[in-house]
Amino acid sequence: MDTIFALATAPGKAGVAVIRISGPEAFAVGQALAGSVPQAGMARVRRLLDEQGAHLDDALVLSFQAPHSFTGEDVVELQTHGSPATIKAVLAAISATRLARMAEPGEFTRRALENDRMDLAQVEGLADLIDAETEAQRVQALRVLSGSLGQLVEGWRENLLRAAALLEVTIDFADEEVPVDVTPEVVALLIPVMDDLRREIAGVDVAERIRDGFEVAILGAPNAGKSTLLNVLAGREAAITSDIAGTTRDVIEVRMDLRGLPVTVLDTAGLRDAGDEIERIGIDRARARAEAADLRVFLRSSPDEHPNITLRPDDIVLLGKADLHGAEGISGTTGQGVSALIDRIAETLSSRAARQATATHARHAEAMKSALGALEAGLNEVKAGPDRTELAAENLRTAIRRLDSLIGRIDVEMVLGEIFSRFCLGK
Repeated sequence: MDTIFALATAPGKAGVAVIRISGPEAFAVGQALAGSVPQAGMARVRRLLDEQGAHLDDALVLSFQAPHSFTGEDVVELQTHGSPATIKAVLAAISATRLARMAEPGEFTRRALENDRMDLAQVEGLADLIDAETEAQRVQALRVLSGSLGQLVEGWRENLLRAAALLEVTIDFADEEVPVDVTPEVVALLIPVMDDLRREIAGVDVAERIRDGFEVAILGAPNAGKSTLLNVLAGREAAITSDIAGTTRDVIEVRMDLRGLPVTVLDTAGLRDAGDEIERIGIDRARARAEAADLRVFLRSSPDEHPNITLRPDDIVLLGKADLHGAEGISGTTGQGVSALIDRIAETLSSRAARQATATHARHAEAMKSALGALEAGLNEVKAGPDRTELAAENLRTAIRRLDSLIGRIDVEMVLGEIFSRFCLGK
């Protein structure tokens, strides 16, 4: 396998840059630049020289011996000063050794997968952790990266293998009298796995929302204070505000961190009978986005106005421009009620986030749904009697294969390209 190298930290100016070298010639590359490589697990400051002996930088050099590294291969890391010129010079010197080539995006992580340092779900967790912008995203990604989904799958797999073995015994002794009916034990092994799968499948939607962001739509009649409220929540002039009704013609989106949760707040066109074709399109879009939103905040333009949408249990209805009405409600101009609204939104979405699953991707849900379908079919065959044992066993084997694909034991090539395309060069 080729030896590869790349900048593992973000490009640009920084105090420190980390350049990673991985593969069978990693130590040789390190020696070519640093003169010597410290003992595995140690770190030493070394003067880096190019092939002409010119001084490149003074760097902290670390070495990791296979399989005790991120990739499972011999790895050398050079912690240099983070100027673009230094990074460029060191990378050029590594390339000049002709012992290593530049890594492709995600190649370090792919080698970690191929060398059994990570399973496929952990790879996805790492990608999510790199992309995490909020505390909820960080916690969720770290849980997957730590191998929690793989541990769940191992537990399910163990029970299913035990159940399959019991069924295989009855098949092997089909011409003899089996002393014990294994049906109760098989059923007892399958039911908890099926319950776990249903719970995980139900929680994937919430987990995806944590990763991609919840949507909160601000609705109401024209000039109800929606855009002013959005600007206050965003901390900037994201939307045009005016006393002229109907200023907002399209859906304006602002992404923010709301009490640790990723939230996209939508400012929508005022809901009324459209005065022209463009406004009508804006109102139609507003209603469509509101229908798809996770939570809606409806601002009443007067104390006696009733929302002209069908409300959901968690929807929030407030009087907008409360400072002008001298009543309880919310005002983006004075800040009245804004903190309380943020707390209420965060509390509502946090209660939903608490239902998140260990599985976090649609791919996980599809594999688990397939496994669950096979188990339901297998359970029916088990209950149908001994004549259906072979079919029951085959369904259990199918379920095991589906779960194996979840963590990358089998059938992963079709998804690897998509997953690793999300990685930056140094991962």
